[in-house]
Amino acid sequence: MSGTLLNKNILAVFLLSFCSCTFSNAQMITGTWKGKINRQKVEVKIIQQGDSLTGTSYYYESVNNYRRYSIRGYFDVRSNEAVWWDDQLLEEKSTKLSISSPGKIPMLSRADFNCPGGNRMMLDGKVAPKADETNIKGEVHMDKTYQSSFEDEWDFVIDNYTSGANDPEVIDSIKGIAYQQKTETEPPTKPVVPVKPIEKPLPPVIAKKEEKPVVTKEPEPTVIKPVAKVIEPVKAPTIEEKFVTRKKTFIKDIPISGDSIELRFYDNAEIDGDSISLFLNNKLIFEHIRLTANPYIIKLAVSELNDLNELTMVAENLGTIPPNTSYMVAIINEERYDAYLASTEGESAMIRLIKAK
Repeated sequence: MSGTLLNKNILAVFLLSFCSCTFSNAQMITGTWKGKINRQKVEVKIIQQGDSLTGTSYYYESVNNYRRYSIRGYFDVRSNEAVWWDDQLLEEKSTKLSISSPGKIPMLSRADFNCPGGNRMMLDGKVAPKADETNIKGEVHMDKTYQSSFEDEWDFVIDNYTSGANDPEVIDSIKGIAYQQKTETEPPTKPVVPVKPIEKPLPPVIAKKEEKPVVTKEPEPTVIKPVAKVIEPVKAPTIEEKFVTRKKTFIKDIPISGDSIELRFYDNAEIDGDSISLFLNNKLIFEHIRLTANPYIIKLAVSELNDLNELTMVAENLGTIPPNTSYMVAIINEERYDAYLASTEGESAMIRLIKAK
């Protein structure tokens, strides 16, 4: 009997790890990705905005030899496929000793998102020229990284994405700044050469007394200095605002009876700094609960509960390994009930506590 129970627990943990990875794919697509596209070294910064993707791509040989494009695309949560293409050439940089010229042709990439384990996240797929999507030229192989070789305006959004920078107004503001840059290799404007008019013979001039010309001082031109656009820091939402705006996902019903119930909360995966708050019937009852391998225990008096109660777990953060996952054990009249709870920036986990009749 104990061996069967152990096998079920192992299977449940495996299924939860798989579902957690799939559940948060859309959120984890945001970040910096490094690898190769069509055998070219590349660094792509991807920002999710709803179903759309934006950001920049760097095709490079070194930090002094690269092409930078703005990118556009979308992420399909049903198939876990990311699709993006090089939209506008923003910058070119090379040295006199550069042999190759990376990123000469804008490309369109299709890649499957997967997380094989060990905190590794990957994008693998195919690539074709943007002008001819059916002409597959090579493959896409990239890994998510937290170290970037190129600094740009999107670093602010990536670093603060889960604490407010995913706001559409912030992303649009950064986009307006990042996509105004010009390439360094634009051809110079062709100078306009004035045409000398054909000279005609002038009639004889009667000599007059020489007069000194009147010299007028021209006004100095007014220099207008550009004003740098300042981005105000984004205020992080309160836990009450997170509770109200996030979707509540129902997990299971648990019957309650007796004088009191005991609830124990653990971090269900690797201990990575997950922190949660608990709401009972839409009221905050506990906050700043840090999940570890040791249980965080709370007790509730049954007499103070309604016949039907909603207990909602809201993620205060996502730790270093999204999403925020909790394993809850309820002890009621010496009987044990358990539930796996996962919470993200868009959803909170909810169970119902129902008094037995």
